[in-house]
Amino acid sequence: MNVKKSFKFRIYPNHQQIELINKTFGCSRFIYNYFVGKQKNKDAYWSIVNEMVQNGQLSQNNWKGEFFNKNQSIKAVRELKKTYSFLKEVDSIALQ
Repeated sequence: MNVKKSFKFRIYPNHQQIELINKTFGCSRFIYNYFVGKQKNKDAYWSIVNEMVQNGQLSQNNWKGEFFNKNQSIKAVRELKKTYSFLKEVDSIALQ
């Protein structure tokens, strides 16, 4: 018979740690929404081109959008840190 154990932990962070945790969550949310917005723009462009093909304005849809690339997004986070200084305050691994 297998016995499975589990443990519950609770942390009690001080005020500085609470502030850092909240900054990390906020910056991660910002990065996520940034890349979701970029993907929505690509999807909107593709649908416009596809609609033009259906209306006969273009002969065919030769536009091929790129898939989400992890390495390119990590490089983009580096560039975002230059633009938005508040991203430098949190851990880089959390943003990746």
